[in-house]
Amino acid sequence: MIDRLEQMEQRYNELQAQFALPEVLSDHEKYQKTAKALREIEAPVEKYRELKQVRQGLAGARAMLAESDADLRAMAQEEIAALEPRAGALEEELKVLLLPKDPNDEKNVILEIRAGTGGDEASLFAAEVFRMYTRFAEQKRWKVEVLSLSESGVGGYKEVIAIIEGDRVYSQLKWESGVHRVQRVPETEQQGRVHTSAVTVAVLPEAEEVDIKIEAKDLRIDTFCSSGPGGQSVNTTYSAVRITHLPTNTVVSCQDEKSQIKNREKGMRVLRSRLYEMEMEKQQAELARERKQQVGTGDRSEKIRTYNFPQNRLTDHRIGLTLHQLDLVMEGRLQPIVDALIAHYQSEQLKGGGDSATQAA
Repeated sequence: MIDRLEQMEQRYNELQAQFALPEVLSDHEKYQKTAKALREIEAPVEKYRELKQVRQGLAGARAMLAESDADLRAMAQEEIAALEPRAGALEEELKVLLLPKDPNDEKNVILEIRAGTGGDEASLFAAEVFRMYTRFAEQKRWKVEVLSLSESGVGGYKEVIAIIEGDRVYSQLKWESGVHRVQRVPETEQQGRVHTSAVTVAVLPEAEEVDIKIEAKDLRIDTFCSSGPGGQSVNTTYSAVRITHLPTNTVVSCQDEKSQIKNREKGMRVLRSRLYEMEMEKQQAELARERKQQVGTGDRSEKIRTYNFPQNRLTDHRIGLTLHQLDLVMEGRLQPIVDALIAHYQSEQLKGGGDSATQAA
């Protein structure tokens, strides 16, 4: 680990020196690339420098133990007692910082929420879950744009697809994929009985064109009249778009915009991300067969979380986390849950020797 950190520190010094070069300062692309490379190693380098200082302090204190002066020896023992735990803590922090990074962590995400079992109640909960993520995004200063929306007759959402753009969105939201179960008394329930419904959430890293190459010959693009709210253009203009990727039979529809061109652009963003996810799942399946300890299956059919409204309780079943703050969570206070999930999967990685990372969610 130390050899790797030494190389990292050397690289950090080289990158800092590059910032003074005229060819870097005058070239925006080079400057951005250098700054990004610096940011990626800044945290472990700073932590390593702190560790070196602590170790130097420990070496000096241990040398003082050989002094004949009893007061100096007592001071040395106090310093050692303070520095040894700090050195151990820094070493553990560095192990986490040096874990393999998920290459998708920096990406924006395509968020897909669909009502599952529970009929109207499930659609109402789907709308509430989308609002929860929207509030969380506001706190993180992320941008949310709806790509596709299908409403139910009671004001809920049968399906909503949105893109969330911002700083390291996927690193925070990738844990949300799965079945979210809700337990509460529906407004239509006369006898006060608690009903159980569910929605599915999918979080896909947005794929760029460089990630997934889609051939025009592999696409069938159909246009049709949009339906639902939209004014005079509804059912009169062929603005809605359905894109079918023939090799995988993946179908994406988009009618949120009045412009066919914009609907096509949005649809392609969703399609590209879905195809990218398929490719990732193939790679993950191969890795799962090879590694001895699998953190999780990533299977969306698994129930990952329960929202119990009568008890104001949220339970994340993957890590055994229970919070009696459901009202706050539904207002977007997701960070404590996200932090707990990150800490858990980092711990699992460390136990497994740091192999293949963040495929757990």
